[in-house]
Amino acid sequence: MTLSFSPIDERFDVTREVLRAQVVPAYRPVVLRGFAADWPAVAAGRLGAKASADYLKGLDNGAPVEAFVGAPEIKGRFFYGDAERTVNFERRQGGLSAALDQILALEGQGDPPSIYVGSTPTSRVAPGFAAANRNAVLDAPVEPRLWVGTAVTVQTHYDMADNIAVVVAGRRRFTLFPPEQTTNLYVGPLDFTLAGQPVSMVSLDAPDYARHPRFAEAEKHGLSAELGPGDAIYIPTLWWHHVRSLESLNVLVNYWWRDLPPEAGSPFEVLVHGLLAVRHLPPPQREAWRAIFDHYLFETNGDPAAHLPPDRKGVLGPLTPRLARNVRAFLKHALG
Repeated sequence: MTLSFSPIDERFDVTREVLRAQVVPAYRPVVLRGFAADWPAVAAGRLGAKASADYLKGLDNGAPVEAFVGAPEIKGRFFYGDAERTVNFERRQGGLSAALDQILALEGQGDPPSIYVGSTPTSRVAPGFAAANRNAVLDAPVEPRLWVGTAVTVQTHYDMADNIAVVVAGRRRFTLFPPEQTTNLYVGPLDFTLAGQPVSMVSLDAPDYARHPRFAEAEKHGLSAELGPGDAIYIPTLWWHHVRSLESLNVLVNYWWRDLPPEAGSPFEVLVHGLLAVRHLPPPQREAWRAIFDHYLFETNGDPAAHLPPDRKGVLGPLTPRLARNVRAFLKHALG
């Protein structure tokens, strides 16, 4: 079964100024065609799997990487095993060059196993990559991360940071859904995930509409695009994305960043604490807390501390390292 989605908007002219002034504020995914057309890594990727592997092996410093390895039966789709209590792959430690050689050795096999090395900081395994393949759009401190694998499928998930993902070798198909479709994507366990983030339980290859009837609505809002070497995609924070690699060797580099200081913390942790402290309250109390959260967190009526003097706003004041320390100390004491 082949699903049909609307195309993702495309741009060819994105500079740092355009990204900050237009792309990010719009909070919509954008394909950045030719984003890395001049990268040496992309030039190697255009020559084929062996040239791409040789380029990366030339940068490999021998540091270990973790690979997901799945049997031929999973057909490249890393997912849960029985009753969402296990996964259908194993994790193996090894070197980047060894993983690349294993992938190359599978080329031409009709039903190969799946190998996937994901989210590996290039500074740790290929320290020369960032200097040779510069990203002129993002600020220098944003670390490039390397993703290498066979023709695999990364199940629909979201990230808690803005993301620019650059295809270096092979081709990838990205399918995205906006955050408001969360209820229609049938999200799996929050505390037992495949690789860190919750995933949708819906297969885009063969959606089970009897089991997941609301996905029919999410399908109407899906966006999709196919990217080749040198192309990139901007994925806003919390946009659900499904990524399918289409070649025998696929290489991607991505950049995650947040426009908040590290001390701001993780909204996901707030969600989990909310499940503990709010979810099981009687319905009238939950509604009362919804009104309070709307007022203080989402500022539905404007700044909730506008009526207070600047020196009396306390935790409602501007975020500073000192304020963050005080809040963390309060929470640590409260959670005891």
